[in-house]
Amino acid sequence: MTNQLPKIYLYRRLVQAKLFIDSNYHEAIDLDAIADEAYFSKFHFIRLFKGIYGKTPHQYLITVRIDNACLLLKKSIAVSEVCYAVGFDSVTSFSALFKKVTHYSPAAYQQSELKRQQEMQQIPLKYIPNCFAMEKDWLQNRNFQ
Repeated sequence: MTNQLPKIYLYRRLVQAKLFIDSNYHEAIDLDAIADEAYFSKFHFIRLFKGIYGKTPHQYLITVRIDNACLLLKKSIAVSEVCYAVGFDSVTSFSALFKKVTHYSPAAYQQSELKRQQEMQQIPLKYIPNCFAMEKDWLQNRNFQ
């Protein structure tokens, strides 16, 4: 039992650092601030974090920022506003990184998501799994599109 206590303590510190990233992704945080939050040296922290989460803290921060940018872009917020809202300093670097991760430019992603939302309102059955629609007999009822 005493052998597990240190591991649990280490995991808690790593989770604390992850939660710090999740809460502060939109601010200018760097590796030093994140490692300090977990009370580890930078290099030891990177190694432990990657071992647990499969990404370096920086990679995880980028993922959180891009995921939140996707949510904001779906709300028709301007690309430049989204860029700064999720913690990037440059629209150019944000756009390049966004495209690298999602394979879409932010503007193209936003347009496709807005089109998808509009289509969901016009043809909702297209976005419901076929097995579920069949179970509810929605496919027989042609009034439900």
